[in-house]
Order: sequence, then structure tokens, then C-alpha cells
Amino acid sequence: MGLVLVVLGNVWRVANAHLTEQFLAIERQSAALIDPDAGEDALTPENIEAQVLALFLRLKEEQLLIPASADTRPRPFTINPGEPARFIAARLTTAGFIRDADLFNLYLRVHRLDRRIEAGNFMLAESMTMPEIAAVLQQARFEEARVTIPEGFRAEEIAERLAENFVIDAERFLTAVRQPHSLSLLAEYDFLQNLPDNASLEGYLFPDTYHFPVNVSTSEVVLASFLDNFDKRVGMDGLIGGSSGLSGRDLITLASIVEREAVQEDERPLIASVYLNRLNESCPDVGGRYLNADPTVQYARGATGDWWWKPQSIEEYQQVQSLYNTYLNEGLPPGPISSPGLRAIEATRNPAQTIYCFFLATGEDGRHVFAQTLAEHEQNLEIYGYQP
Repeated sequence: MGLVLVVLGNVWRVANAHLTEQFLAIERQSAALIDPDAGEDALTPENIEAQVLALFLRLKEEQLLIPASADTRPRPFTINPGEPARFIAARLTTAGFIRDADLFNLYLRVHRLDRRIEAGNFMLAESMTMPEIAAVLQQARFEEARVTIPEGFRAEEIAERLAENFVIDAERFLTAVRQPHSLSLLAEYDFLQNLPDNASLEGYLFPDTYHFPVNVSTSEVVLASFLDNFDKRVGMDGLIGGSSGLSGRDLITLASIVEREAVQEDERPLIASVYLNRLNESCPDVGGRYLNADPTVQYARGATGDWWWKPQSIEEYQQVQSLYNTYLNEGLPPGPISSPGLRAIEATRNPAQTIYCFFLATGEDGRHVFAQTLAEHEQNLEIYGYQP
């Protein structure tokens, strides 16, 4: 109430000074009151308006500190060159970063920030207050990197590509991928709610083309883009149902193997069917539920500079001691070995219905030949020049 009286008193003093000078027709004596050179303390109409706006802002001070939501995940926001503050405020509301565009615009005007906002790309979170967002828009410009993650990349390859494009340090990113339960964003995704305690986010870094800010300070900013895309393109609905009998992380695990094996589009459902026939014990010649999948061993032996190890002979696969070695361990490996694309996931979810138990690369455009029995497979080995 005291502030209201002060503002109204100032308005009356200026109005009274003007009226007195006009009625008495005397030389203006109120220079001290209305002198523009007096700066912010001068009782000019502009300064009176500023005081009135400041009053209204103070009355809504508590609302300034209420964030749009509790979501702490940063998201990108772009300001176009020459875009007025009121348009920016409206778009911030539409994007879910603030609740009241008029109040945000008022905050900018009172603090004279409306003309200091620069065009560029920013990272904002719905958990930020209006003053925090206004501060970021003054100084948090960043450049943007366009990064393409191919289907079948493993987490280390993705980390290297991000680092090459100056998005984030590779080790910092990998630490977050390998320790997802330490991240606050994990709770935001239904498809990750049953992730085992010792599991990583391998397999969920959806392959696609992304636009990232350079020099990101936190791994969660980058991971949110991958996981949001996975949620949008696959989600929980894409991890259940289908004819394969697999769901959730098991489905992604097998799909990641299919992604590494298949080259031709039409062979993905066939390769998936071979692995599923083995898992379902429909292949007596295999001698158990062994997938005998080369990519799983290549993944286990992968190292910097050679993430997909290739042996000199098939016998070397038997020598790699790892839970991921599907020549030595029955069933699925402990988790995904790469980031499968949508086509590999769908081919694994709804595979071809076959009696095949073996397949062999022919060396022709990445194609394979399929067989039901071990005898047929050995014949194919001979035809295509594989040495025993």
C-alpha cells in the first residue's frame, strides 16, 4: 500500500506542477521535477509509467518465481533476429517454458531487458523461473552442430561422433550412458522403468540426425534428445505385442544384433527369424539355444580404434571369454550391442515365419543364404568358399 501511495503522490506532483504553470502563465519553474537530465529520478511521464509498471510487477512478484513445471530437462529454444520481446514471450508460453507471457514481457520491460535479448539458440528448462529464463536469454547463446548417428552404432561410436562435433566430451557422455540410474531424467521414460540396476542405455540412443548445441555442459541435455526420439519413434507400444514373443529390453537386444547382421532391407525379418528359432529351441542341429552371433563377440572384443573386432578365423570367436559371447553362452546376451533403427526393431518384433536355423554371408552386396539343417549350411559353406 505504501508503494501505491508513493507512485500516486509522484503522479500528483507532476500534474500539479504542469497545471500551476499553465494557469498562472509563469515561466516554467519545475525543471528540477521534470528535467530529463535528472535521469531515472526525474518525474517525467516515462519515469512515472516505469514506476507504475514496477508497482504492478511487484504485486505479482511471487508469480515470477513459480516455474512452468518441475521438469528439469533442458530443451532448445531459438530466437530469430529482430524478433520483438512480446513475440518471444508468447512463444515461450507455447513451448511450455513460462505460464504468463504478459507477466514475462512486463518483467523484461521493467528491468529494461526487452531490447537486450539477442538472437540465437538457447537451452531452457520448464523448471526455470522467469528471472532465470530472462537472464539466460541475455548471455547463453551457443552454436549448433548437426550430427548424424547411423543405425548400428554402439555407444562408444556415438560418443566419439559427438566429441568430433564439439557437442560434449566423449568420456563424460559415456559415463552417463553407463550409469543411467544416477540420472534424474530416467524417471521420465516408461520404457526405461524396468532397466536393470547394472544396465546401460546402450540400444536406446536412437539413430537419427540431431541438432545439438556445442559445448554442452551436462550429459542429460544430449541424452534427452536421444531418449525423447526413442520415445516418439518406438515408445512402450513399440516394445510390446508383435509375433516374436519378445518385449522390452529383450526385443531391443535382439534387434541390435539383427541391425549389425542385416545389410539388405528384405533380409532383416529372415535373420530375425533364424535367431528366434534358435531361442525357441527349434534348431536341434545347433545343440542348444546358442545364437552364435558374430556381432556379439565383436562387441565384446571391441576397443578404441576397432570397435567391431574381426577375427582371422571363426575359431577365434570361441576364445573370447565374455557374457556377450553367444557362441559360449546360450540365449540373449546381457543387453543390446548397438542402436537399432526402426526397421530392425519392427523386423524383430514381427519376424518372417521360417524354419531356417542358419544363414551365411555370400559376399554379394551384403546378402545371405539361409538353411534349415547343419548339412545344408555346411554345403553353403563349401559353395561360398568358407574354410572349415
